[in-house]
Amino acid sequence: MDILLIGGLWLDASTWDDVVPALEAHGHRAVPVALPGQGDGSRSATLGDQVAAVLAAVDAARGEVMVAGHSAACTLAWLAADARPERVAKVALIGGFPSGDGATYADFFEVEDGVMPFPGWGPFEGADSADLDEAARRDFASAAVPVPEGVAKGVVRLTDERRFGVPVLVVCPEFSPDEARAWVAAGDVPELAKAERVEYADLDSGHWPMLTRPSELAGLLVAAAKA
Repeated sequence: MDILLIGGLWLDASTWDDVVPALEAHGHRAVPVALPGQGDGSRSATLGDQVAAVLAAVDAARGEVMVAGHSAACTLAWLAADARPERVAKVALIGGFPSGDGATYADFFEVEDGVMPFPGWGPFEGADSADLDEAARRDFASAAVPVPEGVAKGVVRLTDERRFGVPVLVVCPEFSPDEARAWVAAGDVPELAKAERVEYADLDSGHWPMLTRPSELAGLLVAAAKA
């Protein structure tokens, strides 16, 4: 199947470079999605622009489609299921959860001059970054793309309840499947509480497994494509 790969905040499509060949070795067509405002130099891109880019990739797919979103982009993957429930065969959520209708997409950190820059490693100390050495941290920070304000502060709009019928895989890197299940059961992730089929997969990594555990991450996506 076609597996669309959507990076989270501050990431461009190259973040999937080590995942793509591992997926293609199993016969899948891996498609890293280039998000407006994250790698093309645009500072005026909006959340709507990013959603449009994801939907264009869904529409261009040859057959069944899995949409895999990382971190904040889990919401982009879920928006694809909402807009194309008849085309999206599965959603994979990597290290994150989808926001609900009316929520702000990713207004997490300070905006400066119209963009939200990478805030440094302080907010990510601990399990998020435990598997990144100093060199990897420097490389990440130097390559991080400031996210346009129109993306970070965009409002999520969900309209089609058929999205709840799309199977979901939650990949759990810096948290455990048991923790994720508990958050859903407690009502912290209303969208997943309504989803009809949710599976959880453990991955021993930090928040960016595409960088530190690409083969293992690809293996989980391959397994989900067979299910």
